[in-house]
Amino acid sequence: MGSILNPGMPSLRTKSYRLSLEETAALPPEFDARKAWPKCSIIGEIRDQGNCGSCWAFGAVEAMSDRICIHSNGTEVVRISADDLISCCGIKCGFGCNGGIPENAWKYWVEDGIVTGGLYDSHDGCRPYEIPPCEHHTEGNLPDCHGNARTPKCLRKCADNYSVEYNADKYFAASVYNVRANELEIMKEIITNGPVEADFIVYADFLTYRSGVYQHVKGGFLGGHAVKILGWGEENGAKYWLCANSWNSDWGDGGFFKILRGHNHCGIEGDINAGIPKPRK
Repeated sequence: MGSILNPGMPSLRTKSYRLSLEETAALPPEFDARKAWPKCSIIGEIRDQGNCGSCWAFGAVEAMSDRICIHSNGTEVVRISADDLISCCGIKCGFGCNGGIPENAWKYWVEDGIVTGGLYDSHDGCRPYEIPPCEHHTEGNLPDCHGNARTPKCLRKCADNYSVEYNADKYFAASVYNVRANELEIMKEIITNGPVEADFIVYADFLTYRSGVYQHVKGGFLGGHAVKILGWGEENGAKYWLCANSWNSDWGDGGFFKILRGHNHCGIEGDINAGIPKPRK
């Protein structure tokens, strides 16, 4: 986890679609970005934030990476670096591994740019993730996610095995915004521009999710958490959002989960952030 909820008034402009009846009727009953943009297999990847409260960064860079691919028609497949965002955004975004503000991650993308960087020990991109994966409320071969890792240092330098200079590797947004807290408008944004970042309140019963449509029933408040929404659908009469978590692929349903849609359940529709990539020259 690690998302700082409701820090104040949104600092991003709010995008509103004001859908007509025809546009509303045209929205499909189910949608999966992995199937809609098959050239962008990156959309289906699950990352691992390790024992760092950096979900606010992971939900952002995953959606940014997806959108770069989508808006380039599959010609640019890069992984935007969570490590660079966590370490170099600094106080602008919050407190690194001790939590951050999702919308400020998007603001950083448009103002400062973010370099590439893949998973831990992947040697992929300029700044791959430095914190090793761990078991998030699951039993597996990795160590449990105990404690909280230190925020990586901001180096502003690419890894030695990477040939591109740090500033030259940066990707920027042309625009960033908050999507109005409306089910249909969020659906329109995803189907038009790609996955978005959302944050919500986590209760204890979410940790043991395995399948189905999550609805909070019992368990205490644990904190805020940010994720990527990549689609929607309906299962056994319950409408849901399809989300990618950053707790590795052995958590939940292959790293994904479904959560009740249309009722702002646990605040999932209350803070949706997104942006449009700036084309590379």
